[in-house]
Amino acid sequence: MAEIGVHARGLPGLPEDHARLPVWNSEDWYFEDFRIGDEIRSIRRTISEGESMLFNSLVMDHHPYVSDDRFATEAGQFGRRLVAGAMVFSYGLGLAATNCLNSFSYGYDKLRFVRPVFIGDTIYTIRKNLAKQVHDERMGKLRVSYSVYKGEGELALYAEHLLTALYRDPARMADEVAAARAAGGRADG
Repeated sequence: MAEIGVHARGLPGLPEDHARLPVWNSEDWYFEDFRIGDEIRSIRRTISEGESMLFNSLVMDHHPYVSDDRFATEAGQFGRRLVAGAMVFSYGLGLAATNCLNSFSYGYDKLRFVRPVFIGDTIYTIRKNLAKQVHDERMGKLRVSYSVYKGEGELALYAEHLLTALYRDPARMADEVAAARAAGGRADG
């Protein structure tokens, strides 16, 4: 498994002795460092009413299921207010996201809201490296799953994150890139 929280990465304007320190949750992984099957689990996080309402206000989601307690409890299907799906998605990914300075989001697939999440629920995330392939001369493409659980292991959300990651040594990847092109060009799936 690639190591987390041990890489130093200098940033403009930092004193040299500060730049040498490992940066919390900021990794220096390259495409070659990602291993298929590696998994990490996040800490747990309870979602409060205040932050739920703040999120709803920020994204203008005022559906009665997430913002109207009387409707949700008296007329709603679940008997209580939900946390907005977009918030569960954002929190779920954020809990297990590593700030890899060499990778870039490419998109998301297979986003599913499997179970409702309610105000006061506690969630955590398991992230798993699913696949990797060469993409072009500078970077490869990765597929990572995020499974967001609530309570004692009930799957609430599933999504796959597509991202690109720079090659540590692009020259060493040239043969694989050429083979991928010969087999049908750039793999954008």
